[in-house]
Amino acid sequence: MATFLYKLGRLAFRRRHFVALIWVALLTLAGVGAASAPPAGNSSFSIPGTEAQKAFDLLEQRFPGASADGATARVVFKAPSGEKMTDAGNKATVQKTVDELTDGSEVASVADPYTGNAVSKDGTIAYASVKYDVSGMELEESTKDALEDAAQQARDAGLTVEVGGDALQAVPETGATEVIGIAVAAVVLVITFGSLVAAGLPLLTALIGVGIGVSSITALASALELGSTTSILAMMIGLAVGIDYALFIVSRYRAELAEGREREEAAGRAVGTAGSAVVFAGLTVVIALVGLAVVNIPMLTKMGVAAAGTVAIAVLIALTMIPALLGYAGRRVKPAGAKGRLLGRSRKSEPEREEAGGQPKANLGTRWASFVVRRPLAVLLLGVIGLGAAAVPAASLELGLPDDGSQPTSTTQRRAYDLLSEGFGPGFNGPLMVVVDAKGSDAPKDAFDDVAGEIKGLDGVVAVTPPAPNKGGDTATITVIPDSKPSSVQTEDLVHAIRDAGGDVEAKTGAETLVTGSTAMNIDVSEKLNDALVPYLVLVVGLAFLLLIVVFRSILVPLKAALGFLLSVMAALGAVVAVFQWGWLSGLMGVEETGPVMSMMPIFMVGVVFGLAMDYEVFLVTRMREAFVHGEKPNQAVVTGFKHGARVVTAAAVIMMAVFAGFIGSSESMVKMIGFGLAIAVFFDAFVVRMAIVPAVLALLGKKAWWLPKWLDRALPNVDVEGEGLRTAGERGSDPDEDRELVRA
Repeated sequence: MATFLYKLGRLAFRRRHFVALIWVALLTLAGVGAASAPPAGNSSFSIPGTEAQKAFDLLEQRFPGASADGATARVVFKAPSGEKMTDAGNKATVQKTVDELTDGSEVASVADPYTGNAVSKDGTIAYASVKYDVSGMELEESTKDALEDAAQQARDAGLTVEVGGDALQAVPETGATEVIGIAVAAVVLVITFGSLVAAGLPLLTALIGVGIGVSSITALASALELGSTTSILAMMIGLAVGIDYALFIVSRYRAELAEGREREEAAGRAVGTAGSAVVFAGLTVVIALVGLAVVNIPMLTKMGVAAAGTVAIAVLIALTMIPALLGYAGRRVKPAGAKGRLLGRSRKSEPEREEAGGQPKANLGTRWASFVVRRPLAVLLLGVIGLGAAAVPAASLELGLPDDGSQPTSTTQRRAYDLLSEGFGPGFNGPLMVVVDAKGSDAPKDAFDDVAGEIKGLDGVVAVTPPAPNKGGDTATITVIPDSKPSSVQTEDLVHAIRDAGGDVEAKTGAETLVTGSTAMNIDVSEKLNDALVPYLVLVVGLAFLLLIVVFRSILVPLKAALGFLLSVMAALGAVVAVFQWGWLSGLMGVEETGPVMSMMPIFMVGVVFGLAMDYEVFLVTRMREAFVHGEKPNQAVVTGFKHGARVVTAAAVIMMAVFAGFIGSSESMVKMIGFGLAIAVFFDAFVVRMAIVPAVLALLGKKAWWLPKWLDRALPNVDVEGEGLRTAGERGSDPDEDRELVRA
């Protein structure tokens, strides 16, 4: 591995014009594809294997032309104080609005409030339901404008009017904080390298990689039905790992220069050593993201594969374009320890100081590691107890999917949600649709009535509409209004109660009862994600564990890495619960409405955080193993690893946190929550687990940390991540290929 990457790095350095041309051409091609691609169509949200999805598919089959997946809107009217919606003037205004809405070319139907029993008991609130032929993402802007114009005209007439539903669904915005995150990354890079040129290389390559990845996603969005969130998450992860991977290679290049090597040789060795760590770190992230496919939720699978593709591009760019750009930069990228004019006068590097008779000054990483190896048990206990305390709120984790009730109060969707709750009760925002399939029943009508009667007798039911059969008379729909809000535990219990009651009816009549609708779909998604979490965790951690055994040639080091990850991800979930469910610091984070944590948050965090956690494990511990295999004692190897890697890992973690935190400003609650969760997870994992718990455990284990059974050592391939083959070849003055077989790490 190291030898191949060494040659690749030198080739890219020498043929930098060719390499740069290839990546610029790919960026141009992806950009042209994105610009000429049709707009993204319907991002279908299907959940195979769930009852809600089965009922949805049955509706499309038995009620053809009903546009089951079409967009909906609820135009909610509230009368001025002291008036009622049944007053003649207000009634005329509503009727005019309904007539205007009916004229739309994409409108399937509009329900008049006065003929559809859609006026509240006190007469102050009414609503008109609008059904469209196409989904919310496919609606033309003119249709959305017509909806907003109709609502505005009613407002001008004196009514309070708000619009809910998915007809006004918009592409989420990330806000200015995303740019702030990149700016913070730039500042950290300048401080780390002391040079604008060296700092600019990781930023430039990361932006090129993200540009290619996101443009490719945009170009394929229509054909593959990729949602807008897919590109945002790919951008988030691609930026973070792209900057970090390039940072590690540039840092190693500067270290090689400080040892007196020529620039082409330094570039080759940087890619051969740090590049090997980049490859394996990238593989763990890709495994974690692609592994999301085991959940069997197509939307989540597409998100994972798209983000994994962006990570793969980041790895390839780091291995090829970084050495090419280093060739262009020449002497403007200085050896480690030599600061440019930006941060002061140049100072001698460590080898130069030693040659001059001076003592090298211990850096902060060295001093911290020395402290940890002297007090490993105390540091270990403090770190574990601290993360355990942060994880306590995770015991109260409640899962759900966001609806209009989780929107900011400044949006018309949220205000419409609140008006409907005020006029008709909280459950009106999450009606349940019960589908009765009586095709196998001898008396379909009796079966429909039996189901409706059973549901009316259940606790937590406010209203049940009469069964509405299809033309064939073998299937009917029943709408059930709960007395609790859609995201509550009571509504979830009611869905299960209806399904249980349907089982009793099926035993008597042969008619199958299914519950669907957005609320039931959300409940089924949450349960499916919960059921998939443990298998997913076993698959991802198991594969990465095997990969790390190959990298570190150890059993205990990968085991320690996996256990440390579990600590950090549980602490991060605890922080997410505290902020988004309990409301701690919600104002600071821009969380206007607390509630259940997004259903896919735990499994998504497990996947992404595990991949990112292994990044720091690989980058930091490979330096320790490199020192150990070169003859240092275990504790001294830990200190050496921190001496060379702590500063860079710290910079990488701060950069990744800044990039993720930049997405907290998104208008999309899912993106906001993921941005916060990943940022806090990186903080816990990098600064508590990798910087404190890892060296403490390695100090306690000593030589046992690097133990590997002899039979397994012989069976495993020698990937030579530490670049031992390169060092041996360099010492002998021979070709690395000739010595590779002589080296066993």
